[in-house]
Amino acid sequence: MYKIETHLHTTHTSKCGWLTAPELIARYKELGFDAIAVTDHYNYDTWNYKGVDIDAPAGALDAFLEGYRRMREEGEKAGLKIYMGAELRFFENHNDYLYYGFDEKVLEDPKTIIDMGIVRFAEYNRTLGGVLIHAHPFRDKCVPVDPSLLDGVEALNRNPRHNSRNHLALAYAERYGLVKTAGSDCHRPGDEGTSGILSETLPEDSRAFAELIRSGNFTCMGQ
Repeated sequence: MYKIETHLHTTHTSKCGWLTAPELIARYKELGFDAIAVTDHYNYDTWNYKGVDIDAPAGALDAFLEGYRRMREEGEKAGLKIYMGAELRFFENHNDYLYYGFDEKVLEDPKTIIDMGIVRFAEYNRTLGGVLIHAHPFRDKCVPVDPSLLDGVEALNRNPRHNSRNHLALAYAERYGLVKTAGSDCHRPGDEGTSGILSETLPEDSRAFAELIRSGNFTCMGQ
């Protein structure tokens, strides 16, 4: 079985990330992981941290993808596959959504994306084919959304500094027949590799990883 991290942040892009690409790759290699989905934050805090004016977003995409690209470079050296992802937050509340399997150009105008809100974005995404997972939907300040907008739910989030109420997330996913994922939500030393998924196949690229998530043909580590 292949071990895959589904939820991870780097210091290169995420304001709350503490770890560099070399540090993350070394630790995940040590823990026996085969692949990592990099899901740096795509929200207002990120653009402030990166010094990007989202009203004139030239360079915003490159700024956002810095973490993923550094991880991919280090991963190639170590023999780990790195998948492109994002953790989206819209203007309307504190909900977060893990997003996989998208063309990077979809995210080149952050103000347009953030201002959509989840309903409009989910409708837009149906034309794109990306995979949208509600991250930690029962954490403080988060609100579970209409399940018809989603491809799945993060039923197990192992961030140790938040109460994600994983039992409620699992029940929510099962009630509506949604794909269940698990991830470390890695930000700091000690967060690495505490969860993820186990798969009989190792996706070759980011699109194939998204299709694996959509299929649900994997096991959540720790459940």
